Amino acid sequence: MFAKIFQKHGALPRSKNFKDDDEEESWMPPNLNPRMIVHYGIPATASILACDIVQRLVAVGTLDGRIKVIGGEYAEALLASPKNTPFKNLEFLQNQGFLVSVSHENEIQVWDLVHRQIASKLKWESNITAFKVIHGTSYMYKALCDLVKLTPTSSISFRQMYLGDEYGMVYVIKYDAEQRKLAYLPYYVPTNVIAEEAGISSPDHPSVVGVLPQPCSQGNRVLIAFQNGLIAIWDVSDDQVVLVRGNKDLQLQGKTASGFPEDKKLEVSDCASGSDNVEKEISSLCWASSDGSILAVGYVDGDIMFWNLPTAASKNNKQAEKSPNNVVKLQLSSGEKRIPVIVLHWSENQSHSARGCKLFVYGGDKIGSKETLTILGLEWPSGIESLKCVTRVDITPNGSFADMVLLPTVGETNNGGSLLFVLTNPGQLHVYDDACLAALKSQDEEKPCVFSGQYVMPIPIVAPCMTVSKLSLVDRDGEFSKALSKIVSTAKLKESHTPITPSKKWPLTGGVHNLLPEAAVYEVERVYVAGYQDGSVRMWDATYPVFSLVFVLGTEIYGKLPDIDNTGATAPVSALEISSFNQSVAIGNECGMVCLFKLSGTSEEMSLNIVTETEKKVHTLHEADGLQCMAVFSLFNSPVCLLQYGAFGSRLAVGFKCGRVAMLDVSTFSILYITDSLSRSNFAVNSFAMISFTDTNTNSPKDSRSTSLNDSEKGLAFIMTKDAYLAVLDGTTGHMVSSQSVPQKKESSPISMYILEGGTIVSVVSTVTSETKHEPAHSSTDPEIAPVEAKSEFSAQVAYLGEKSESLLILLCFENALHLCSLKSVIQGTCDSIREVNLLKQCCWTSTIKMDEEECGLVLLYQTGVLEIRSLTKLEVMGKSSLLTILRWNFKTDMEKMICSSTRGHIILENGCEFAAVSILALENDFRIPDSLPCLHDSVLAAAFDATVKSEDMAPGFLGSFIKGLKDKWDRNNHIPEDCRNDFSHLEGIFSSPPFLKSSTDGNEDDLKIDDIEIDEKITVFPKYEKVTVFPSSEKIKNDEKNKKPERERLFEGSSTDAKPKLRTVDEIRAKYRGPEDAAAAAARARERLLERQEKLDKINERTQELQNEAENFASLAQQLARKMEKKKWWNI
Repeated sequence: MFAKIFQKHGALPRSKNFKDDDEEESWMPPNLNPRMIVHYGIPATASILACDIVQRLVAVGTLDGRIKVIGGEYAEALLASPKNTPFKNLEFLQNQGFLVSVSHENEIQVWDLVHRQIASKLKWESNITAFKVIHGTSYMYKALCDLVKLTPTSSISFRQMYLGDEYGMVYVIKYDAEQRKLAYLPYYVPTNVIAEEAGISSPDHPSVVGVLPQPCSQGNRVLIAFQNGLIAIWDVSDDQVVLVRGNKDLQLQGKTASGFPEDKKLEVSDCASGSDNVEKEISSLCWASSDGSILAVGYVDGDIMFWNLPTAASKNNKQAEKSPNNVVKLQLSSGEKRIPVIVLHWSENQSHSARGCKLFVYGGDKIGSKETLTILGLEWPSGIESLKCVTRVDITPNGSFADMVLLPTVGETNNGGSLLFVLTNPGQLHVYDDACLAALKSQDEEKPCVFSGQYVMPIPIVAPCMTVSKLSLVDRDGEFSKALSKIVSTAKLKESHTPITPSKKWPLTGGVHNLLPEAAVYEVERVYVAGYQDGSVRMWDATYPVFSLVFVLGTEIYGKLPDIDNTGATAPVSALEISSFNQSVAIGNECGMVCLFKLSGTSEEMSLNIVTETEKKVHTLHEADGLQCMAVFSLFNSPVCLLQYGAFGSRLAVGFKCGRVAMLDVSTFSILYITDSLSRSNFAVNSFAMISFTDTNTNSPKDSRSTSLNDSEKGLAFIMTKDAYLAVLDGTTGHMVSSQSVPQKKESSPISMYILEGGTIVSVVSTVTSETKHEPAHSSTDPEIAPVEAKSEFSAQVAYLGEKSESLLILLCFENALHLCSLKSVIQGTCDSIREVNLLKQCCWTSTIKMDEEECGLVLLYQTGVLEIRSLTKLEVMGKSSLLTILRWNFKTDMEKMICSSTRGHIILENGCEFAAVSILALENDFRIPDSLPCLHDSVLAAAFDATVKSEDMAPGFLGSFIKGLKDKWDRNNHIPEDCRNDFSHLEGIFSSPPFLKSSTDGNEDDLKIDDIEIDEKITVFPKYEKVTVFPSSEKIKNDEKNKKPERERLFEGSSTDAKPKLRTVDEIRAKYRGPEDAAAAAARARERLLERQEKLDKINERTQELQNEAENFASLAQQLARKMEKKKWWNI
């Protein structure tokens, strides 16, 4: 949070999560486009908050260039800036559907929330130190300070740099929604005028740290705060300084009051102390009254000053300025060294009996104290000099504090209240309402801090802790999809008719969900299942980007089952598998228990099978519709590390950490076989694959002594353990067909194993094989593990299976190498590599991609975060990207354990407090984006709100019917903030010209230009001034002379006029007469104008000499006339 202090100096470093050394060039072919399609959660690098008080949205800016926008339930979006730079300012264009951000590189970006992209951006060359949107218009005040002195030669390519300087200028820019463009405006606040008013020399003028439009001034007044403690109010309509205050205005009167214990001592004094003669730097500020009469300012030394300022309605501003009681100091702690006041916010008091406010403060405590957020209840019944603190609440953030923001409450029951959103890291957003804060006042310090609401991810990752996940495709035409669709539709219908308890309701309601297909045509295409450390399992419908919860399988369900050990049932989930064929889910945990649940149960009686290694028990259950437990297998106490269905869901292979494998018959709920440890070192089972062959050849070899392979169907199971030991088993009996250690040039752990089918791959690989020579592969690299040869009674069957598998390949993926082998050689125990690729980096996760039901690519994730796509024929690299590029994540240890994928190129990842889904294929749009995404701007609500504001003076009946016609989107009883009521359309004319050069009220009068001066006209000569001046028009001068007779009398007396023309500075002339051309054209144009101006000046010089002669003659004539008239009496005149 201290980064907010350093931002104005331009010294904020890049996020530590981004390492330039690890960034690699990303490149992809046209058919591949890795991109994020789903995101839940708040990034751990969150740093700044903003809110839309009408649309009820909250935006979270991060240090890595991302913006998370959060609305109502499941209404979320992640916006990513092109550069990974932090944001130092973030603000909504209220009720407009746009969000404005300012990056640390001083790039202003306007985000279109409807299309979720940047609508316009503008790069500013100087350091932006303050930013504020004028609510009610599309104009934005932008305070900038140049860290280096600007010169004309250094700003040729960026002529706007003439508008800024090292003194802390304030400019105005405009966003045009129709043209979708940010534009400069000629208006600015001249710093030299403020400096002269404050008695400060311009070279020493500091940077701007805050810009706040003054409430109740119709946008005509803006308060500007400078780093050195100077505060000024500027009137944009009159182009003048209304008020300037600074450290010189702090007058000590030595009054201190405290009404709290010693450890929470709160000191209030009239002004600063004697030690405050040193320049005080401002770190934060906010208004503390609705009319803009009280300003709260936080300083770097930990003080808080309340300034009494004149308002637009004040009749005597000078009298208010000279008031001796115009500032009061407040200290949260009596320590000598205190934390700077970093964040200040305020809200109105709900009680109207006394003047005051609630002040929300972060900072101000003594250094070394516990991090707290302080909420003060302040009152000043008889003026700012009577300021007193009536309540104080200290909140301990749940994490490292990042930012806070206030959102006014709406509704009939909420009168003037506010919701406090507190952002903490990593990725937490807590909400406190008025009732919660009131309860905290009477709460003991020993009790933990409670909050009224918290952002909860739709898919839990941390609480409870996720241990395993699975993404599975569902056949849209199958019974499984129909059963899931029925569950999802029933749940949505039930949810829409179930009232939500107010205490549990998420306070944000922004965003509009797109309508999904009706229940009659809705079909589930994907499901996402996650297991947790507490033994629970959750399933979501992942057909669309908004995941819908299908069911939650809690551990309490096991308590209803007979003969189930609760200790084993509540163990962390370690493996998951889904079968669309039998509509079941298999769950394995760390206690070795495997449970089978049927998703589409009936109300009829069902049997529960309890199976152990030695016995089987059957119990009758009376269950209602929904999820039902069919069987529980408890074989031995070893964690389940792998589950895989085979043979169209009739077989379930279970791999254990001890290296053993069990094959279960799901149709009869029995055990087909259990192997001994396949690895002599008892390494865990790593990968498993099953294939089946249908025998239609009557001449196929048969063996009457064998029951492992029948005449109609034959199957094989391929198992690889963590020590790279590969075994081939009979799929029915579990007899060993062959086994070997996979030969490797460099020892590495296996990751995965895939059996590849398809004539295209095999034909290409066969061509490559015929042209390439390979060294003979060794059967084993481990002298203690000898290859197992097939027994004589199985040799004929092995030869037959080898012939049937000639069109199949097996891909073995290791951390440092990829091996593509023929399946026939593996069955025969030789494992000859057709192609072998050594990886330069250590790989940790792999997945295959299918197109048209055929494997077409291999996705590899390295421990550096690099994502690589390779072909399955030559294993060559087709494209490369990284988690840093796609998600702006750095790879973390064991991240691969929570990654799951589908064959359609969808990858789901989680990273602490973030959940994301990535799509690899460019032409794939299975998630129906953007049609299925929630819209972040409610146009109906916006129209209803605008109608409410414009129709406040109309008849209540008309307003009520209009709002009702807009679906009651905005209740007329809701509180409308003042900032949203104001109509600042008149500012467009003010900001369309530079200061002091506002156009005449007569729209037909053209602006005066230097080069439009006609030399032949009679010229009135004025006294010379040191600075260039701007005079009124000739017609106005003539009218003024007619109405001012004393000037004619002074003329005859030889005296000159006292009225001085208005001076114009060089900066004003530059702002008025700058041209749109480039540097070369500007130089040529200037050269031509100089020659023309020289000719005109010569003519002016001649005419001036003539006028001087005529003036001397006129003076002589006037003297003669005066002497002549002195001799005459008044009645003779």
